[in-house]
Amino acid sequence: MLVIRPETPEDSATIRNVNEAAFGSSIEADIVEKLRSRQAYALSLVATDGDLVIGHILFSPVTIESGNTSFGALGLGPMAILPSHQRKGVGSQLVRAGLQECRRLGHEIVVVLGHPDYYPRFGFAPASTYGISCEYGVPDEVFMALELGKGAFSGRSGVVKYQPEFNEG
Repeated sequence: MLVIRPETPEDSATIRNVNEAAFGSSIEADIVEKLRSRQAYALSLVATDGDLVIGHILFSPVTIESGNTSFGALGLGPMAILPSHQRKGVGSQLVRAGLQECRRLGHEIVVVLGHPDYYPRFGFAPASTYGISCEYGVPDEVFMALELGKGAFSGRSGVVKYQPEFNEG
């Protein structure tokens, strides 16, 4: 039975393994560990099947800067699912649970750098729709944003700046 819950300190090694298995490298796992060591994340959830952690999702603070002003939002990612459990809806359940918890915690905006055929099902749209761009200069269709609160982008625009750990990979 799939259970989604906040990560615990005991999950750290398993979360690393899930990220390494899902991405085929240690880059994302290193980012997660560095963010965790600085407590520079807003939400970290795991998906478990029995005692096995099979998925992980992380939301970290981002800053959206425009001229002399800025405002905060959250960046979704990385999200990782063990290869043996991919394409079974685990990722979708993690995203939905994560967005619901972000909304409950009072966050208004989430951005994601991800697959353009996957994230729109959760309400994400190209960030450019809202006048938002990414510091990395990525293609428009892979950088998306979601308003968790109606009108969250009203009168706001700018460039999303991620935590420094994302630039170290």
